[in-house]
Amino acid sequence: MTKIMLLGSGELGRELTISLKRLGCTVVACDRYEKAPAMQVADEALVFDMLDAAQLRAHVQSVDPDLVVPEIEAINTQVLIELEASRTIVPSARAVDLTMNRDRIRDRAAELGLPTAKYQYAQSLEALLKSYHEMKRKTVVKPVMSSSGKGQSTLDAGDEKAARAAWQNAVENMRGDRPKVIIEEFIDFDYEITLLTIRQKNGETVFCPVLRHEQVDGDFKRSEQGTFDMGALEAQAQDIARRITDDLQGYGLFGVEFFVRGQEVIFSELSPRPHDTGLLTLYTQNLSEFDLHARAILHLPISDIRLLRSGACHTINAEQVAESYTIENIDKVESMSEVEAMHFNKPSAYPNRRLGIIFAPDAATAEAARRHITISYR
Repeated sequence: MTKIMLLGSGELGRELTISLKRLGCTVVACDRYEKAPAMQVADEALVFDMLDAAQLRAHVQSVDPDLVVPEIEAINTQVLIELEASRTIVPSARAVDLTMNRDRIRDRAAELGLPTAKYQYAQSLEALLKSYHEMKRKTVVKPVMSSSGKGQSTLDAGDEKAARAAWQNAVENMRGDRPKVIIEEFIDFDYEITLLTIRQKNGETVFCPVLRHEQVDGDFKRSEQGTFDMGALEAQAQDIARRITDDLQGYGLFGVEFFVRGQEVIFSELSPRPHDTGLLTLYTQNLSEFDLHARAILHLPISDIRLLRSGACHTINAEQVAESYTIENIDKVESMSEVEAMHFNKPSAYPNRRLGIIFAPDAATAEAARRHITISYR
């Protein structure tokens, strides 16, 4: 029986745990807080700071897993690089190290000649202001290490007060111990997409039907699949995704994000694991992104990936801090035709924390269903 050590136990980790358990694996779910979603369905749970090198190293050695599967950004990746000589890191320690840090993956994409936004880095407020004024355009400032839009700001040109606030926002909301930000040109895109890309040991790289997603303040709120056609641009995105994931190596599912502007497909970011926008595949595909990741890391065949139906989703986010809460009116949502609600069962709430999601046949229905939901805080 394959033993999996899951580093990160949120809603994505929960669904991956379920997929792995169906395939006979033992899962040890780890996170920095108790009763995280994946811990509720895993065989064992460990609570510790995964950025702490000594703690991470000691727990990996104690669990002695067959596979170490990172599911969040807040991990000491240097420890994973050290440990890779004696155990398998999914998809690889290099891939995790590069992609957990926006500067490293962006630099690698540029080295490979992939189209990206113009960007610079800053490790101090003074350096940020210098780069910001040099770019003379609308920009986006975000920590090199963060998730779910935390610490991200969009700035118009020439607003130094906003630039100073952006530095503070980035530093206060970054993950890890590196006070470093990326300043990139704002791409006035037509839409954003996620291309779920699966590298296999015993087969070719395969792709899910592309997902179009929307973010608010850098955080995913809505995605849809099977409701639009990119035409020849989808093949361009696949070529770029294949090039960057082939360079990263390893096996598993990667979430590759792009901006689409006119006939341009521009590389944005990459996650070496199931992607939050891909939660929708639980509703739309014969094999969800979690099923596909599980099969790829266990080197099981993937016979086909089929879209069973078109769909859209809308997240349910908290609006305030609370030790406990209740998501209300799920019954109203479930009474709607072809609409499903998912409760992540996180133990507490804070502003913008993702607490659940709604699946529906189309974006308008998903949004209408979301309006039924209210959250009571205690």
